[in-house]
Amino acid sequence: MIIAPQDSEAAGTAALLLAAARNNAEWVAAVCRDGAFSGSVWSSARRTPPLYPDAVSLTPRASAADVVAGIDTGSPGCSVKDSFAVLDLAPAGFEVLFEARWIHRPAGPPGPVAPQAAGAVRWSEVRTAAELEAWEAAWGGGAGTGLFHAELLARDLVFLAGRSGGRIVAGAVASAGGGVVGVSNLFTAAGPGSDPAGAVDAAWAAVLGAVAARWPGLPVVGYEHGEDLDAAVRAGFTPIGPLRVWLHTARPD
Repeated sequence: MIIAPQDSEAAGTAALLLAAARNNAEWVAAVCRDGAFSGSVWSSARRTPPLYPDAVSLTPRASAADVVAGIDTGSPGCSVKDSFAVLDLAPAGFEVLFEARWIHRPAGPPGPVAPQAAGAVRWSEVRTAAELEAWEAAWGGGAGTGLFHAELLARDLVFLAGRSGGRIVAGAVASAGGGVVGVSNLFTAAGPGSDPAGAVDAAWAAVLGAVAARWPGLPVVGYEHGEDLDAAVRAGFTPIGPLRVWLHTARPD
């Protein structure tokens, strides 16, 4: 049997999407310190922290009933990450919060970045609970809340911090799992007179360099939308598939 190139490419993309969904669900589970994996869904019966979903579909075969069965839709903020953008959760009281695209980049070092974009930012790994608290404060634009707990520092992931003048001005998370490395929570804090797009490009380059050094040979995945997706494409990523995040908005009668 001869496999057409397009069939092989489609199979490769499907495998990457499964790996990206699993990787992201493992990251969510680590942050939430709760929940369980089934064959097609990760879900938490207890409300998850803000910005983190109560369920993540792991395969396109997961049904609406599968993802809703194990979560608390009665408390405010309940959400679902529809990793393959195939679910209809409207009958269960959900509305689409946003849509994004999974992205993929083959293993390898980052491309060049203009020196003026990188500026004086120096990158390193976050290694202590105090550094992690400072990282979260920079990421959230204020004081840390303990969302990113110190137990995460013992896992196969890394919080990367870009520092300038003694303070954290950029950062990202890279986590291994599912045969890929997922990059998430990338941020920059561009100051007056700076080049925001250039700062983001420099951040992507720094993160990809760190990933290539720590996990050589592993492809990189994530998801983005809008201008953040444009920046990821500039960094060498390719969009490979859609996802949706649903928010439960129906009120009990």
